[in-house]
Amino acid sequence: MESLRHLSIEEMYELGDAILDNDLEEIKKELGDLMMHLVFYARIAEEQGAFDIADVLNTVCDKLISRHPHIYGDVNVANEEDVKRNWEQLKLKEGNKSVLAGVPHSLPALVKAYRIQDKVRGVGFDWEEKGQVWQKVEEELAEFKREFDVSQSQAIDTEKAEAEFGDLLFSLVNYARFVGINPENALERTNKKFITRFTHLETRAKETGRNLKEMTLAEMDVYWEEAKRL
Repeated sequence: MESLRHLSIEEMYELGDAILDNDLEEIKKELGDLMMHLVFYARIAEEQGAFDIADVLNTVCDKLISRHPHIYGDVNVANEEDVKRNWEQLKLKEGNKSVLAGVPHSLPALVKAYRIQDKVRGVGFDWEEKGQVWQKVEEELAEFKREFDVSQSQAIDTEKAEAEFGDLLFSLVNYARFVGINPENALERTNKKFITRFTHLETRAKETGRNLKEMTLAEMDVYWEEAKRL
């Protein structure tokens, strides 16, 4: 299975790209690639006498039924928050030692921050108002600026500045989550936007026989603004 792991991760990123591009034909292809990997894993396990694809599907069906007692049982819920709270409490009853046990260690940091916050929200550990969350962002920004004040000539304590920057990012992720923005998607869309605009800049410079290294920032900015208008 280890020989497939890195390939499966790559396929997931390719699927993620297709979803952000809203390319349904590519999504179909990437889903096929991913499903092929799932069959591979199940087949390897079957040959080892551990489980087969039917066991995999039956297990997830059983889990969905047990964790949705408001649908398959007689539990009453008022809203989505009740559903999430029940989900996390049921996981703890099933043997999970921590609410955060289900957050993979190898997740990218931005995604992990979002999942950590979403998980603890499921047991009620969350802010009540978005104003409180933004106040925390401003508080962390002020602490970061104290450690990383470029207006001062004194040396910067990089270790402290890094710690404060991490706190600032974590609080921004928290605010994004609180107002319904997925920070990973938001940042990736900005990455794609930057790439598109910079590629336009490179193309326009080449068309005029210019070399980017020889151009001033003001000259490059003309093409950058042109890309924004386009």
